[in-house]
Amino acid sequence: MEIKDARFIISNTDIKKCPEDGKPEYAFIGRSNVGKSSLINLLTNRKNLALTSSKPGKTMLINHFLINNEWYLVDLPGYGFARRGKEGKENINKIIHNYILFRQELTCLFLLIDSRHEPQKIDLEFIQFLGENGIPFCIIFTKIDKVRKNKLEENINNYKNTLLETWEEIPLTFLTSSFKKEGREEILYFIKEINNSL
Repeated sequence: MEIKDARFIISNTDIKKCPEDGKPEYAFIGRSNVGKSSLINLLTNRKNLALTSSKPGKTMLINHFLINNEWYLVDLPGYGFARRGKEGKENINKIIHNYILFRQELTCLFLLIDSRHEPQKIDLEFIQFLGENGIPFCIIFTKIDKVRKNKLEENINNYKNTLLETWEEIPLTFLTSSFKKEGREEILYFIKEINNSL
């Protein structure tokens, strides 16, 4: 898929204020500082479409970007950032859950996981939440350039084996590096195939 046009449309905290044109939406979510903004910029081939930050928890809103006037890329707030405090985390969780559970235009959720780490409880719980609610999702392992190849394979296998303890089948997975520009074509091809089938 060639992305000819990528435009920011709207930010908000209420799904009732999301676009109402019925276009399919592909949402991206992950723990804070997982590399979400960098991946969005890589996918759209724009340097600053999504603002990156060294400080975790920058994205606090539902951000809609219109791609090729055909579909929306949706940047969701990261989960699990402790400094927000209890009330802040509850507000973010409410925004996330309302979008994921009630946004009919959500076509696929991409869950980003940092490939450098062992399976994290917060990610596994979120995956369980998606499964229990029948949300279509894929897993994107980020920052694969920042870990040795054998350690990368070990970490990903650990994730898959952990999931297989409760899942019959592993969700589709992608490996990405925003720095080395890896994984972009595979994700965009997947989105294109779904759009063609709608």
